[in-house]
Amino acid sequence: MKLAIHNSTFGFHPRWIAYCVKKGIPFKLVNCYANDLIEQLKDCNALMWHFNQGNHSDNIIAKQILFALEHTGFKVFPNFYTAWHFDDKVAQKYLFEAMGAPLVSSFVFFDKREALGWANKTTFPKVFKLRGGAGSQNVRLVRTKQECKILISKAFGKGFPKYDAWGSLKERIYKFRRGKMHFIEVFKGIIRLFFAPPYARLGANEVGYVYFQEFIPDNDSDIRIIVIGNKAFGLKRFVRDGDFRASGSGSFAYNRELFDINLVKTSIDINKRLKLQVGVFDFVFDDCNNPLIVEISYGYAHEAYDNCPGYWDENLVWHEGKTIKEEWMVDLVLKQINEV
Repeated sequence: MKLAIHNSTFGFHPRWIAYCVKKGIPFKLVNCYANDLIEQLKDCNALMWHFNQGNHSDNIIAKQILFALEHTGFKVFPNFYTAWHFDDKVAQKYLFEAMGAPLVSSFVFFDKREALGWANKTTFPKVFKLRGGAGSQNVRLVRTKQECKILISKAFGKGFPKYDAWGSLKERIYKFRRGKMHFIEVFKGIIRLFFAPPYARLGANEVGYVYFQEFIPDNDSDIRIIVIGNKAFGLKRFVRDGDFRASGSGSFAYNRELFDINLVKTSIDINKRLKLQVGVFDFVFDDCNNPLIVEISYGYAHEAYDNCPGYWDENLVWHEGKTIKEEWMVDLVLKQINEV
């Protein structure tokens, strides 16, 4: 038995490699962009690849490679159930509506006339989003009908770049002023005003659709519950000052008492129903304190979760102590190999 791990210093890969070394788990590093990738995998039983929406090459081919391998019975992480809807809020809307999950009401249109007709009848504010993006990229509050119509016209005109340079720079300045980012990152943000990152520069604009979510007021934070296999842990993310967005704020709380056990149970149950290897669920709460899913992912910035004081198992039993959660992903893939 041998694992293949994409040869990268990004994301989960270094922790997967360190765990394999520590536990003596056979593995090899492979290049998932190589023409001979299939040949590289000949002596392996599974491929683990933390692909990223901010990498242009990943956007072109990662899902296709992983799902092609899985189609033949080869084990992969992330697998189809976990990754097909990754970084696609429109796909997630239909997924959660189809399964009857508690989703923030969402509205997507592929026809300009229909979208404008909806804008004339709906109430405001609404939240505008592109289908992709992380850390509150490409998310804005739409306060008026006129602003909404301008966004609709742009969506069915020249469209929106995948990278919001001004929004990113404002975010960097916000974090720098709060001591959460070095000045060099602000400088990089200024450079990005003139030179977009490759994934945005090489990729096409988002055009031909428009997507909104209902604005859920009076949330000073959101709750993120991450489920890996049958283990769950949580993080409370506070919104930015004078803003409504929590994702990417860098302001967190971890205390176990902050997380309703029923919300943990809901996350574990949905994760199981969707057959996910990893489910990263973001929740806000309506005026009756009902949890609503904003979106789902499989990836996350792992350093932020090292401070979680423990985790719940599938029976909702709490296990105290800090852990390296990414090691559970390796264990999960090994288990799936052995189940064959």
